[in-house]
Amino acid sequence: MSGLIIIHRAMNYTMKRCTLAHELVHWAHGDDTCRGVAGNRMEHRTRRQTAMLLVDPLEYAQAEQVYDGDVFRIAAELDVTKQVVEDYRDMVLAPMRDQQMAI
Repeated sequence: MSGLIIIHRAMNYTMKRCTLAHELVHWAHGDDTCRGVAGNRMEHRTRRQTAMLLVDPLEYAQAEQVYDGDVFRIAAELDVTKQVVEDYRDMVLAPMRDQQMAI
């Protein structure tokens, strides 16, 4: 593993920012595979942590109300990719709601 992160120059700024954050989370954890069960777990953890790093909860809540849940408009407002917004919803907010409902 070389520790080198290469980001395609054709990506727009938002895509570069989100990709770099994602790859830096992998690097911080010393991830060395993307295969099998271990790789799936690492990828899930990385996507969740990337969403948590890039999405401010208050800004998200405001954008969710203003744009009536439209993922594309929310992503544009927060300067993240659609994937990051979807990961935030699925991997950060949904488990929090599930915990609150269980209480």
